[in-house]
Amino acid sequence: MNWNPKLAQFTDISAIQALIPSSVLTLQAPYYSQAQMDAALGPVFGVDRQLIHDGTYYVVENDDRIIGCGGWSRRKTLFGGDQCRSSPDPELNPASEPARIRAFFVHPDWARRGVGRSILLACEAAIRAARFHSIELVATLAGEPLYASCGYAATERFNIDLNDGLRLPVVRMRKPIPPDSGL
Repeated sequence: MNWNPKLAQFTDISAIQALIPSSVLTLQAPYYSQAQMDAALGPVFGVDRQLIHDGTYYVVENDDRIIGCGGWSRRKTLFGGDQCRSSPDPELNPASEPARIRAFFVHPDWARRGVGRSILLACEAAIRAARFHSIELVATLAGEPLYASCGYAATERFNIDLNDGLRLPVVRMRKPIPPDSGL
């Protein structure tokens, strides 16, 4: 299908908040334990209102229902919801720092149907227009294959520390934006 990502509005937050646990608890289950997913919901897998405020967060709808979301950022934070942040992140320098791909979630009923890829392509076009020279993200183990298929290379594997001594394995990935290319 041809999905048409649109910029998220603050009125979309409740639908996004409902989508996130459904996406995480189903699509991440082959890679993470129930305890890891529960601990990561909110601090790692959560809404970041700064992205919506900046006009860099997208949603995809089907029959007026949000079935996917994700975005990019010109700010320093690599991942996570906004519940622990009290002020806006500093902005990145497009000439020397990579833009960030952030907070992708797809409803399990719509997984592997191009929803995430359509959002990623919209993000990449906006990042290029903002004159960044590279893109960085922190992928879950479930998300790594999508990003790899879109030209992102793993640069580091690490764990995010969660409550109760739990750790969430993730992958830092990067993609250059060659001058005068369409990505």
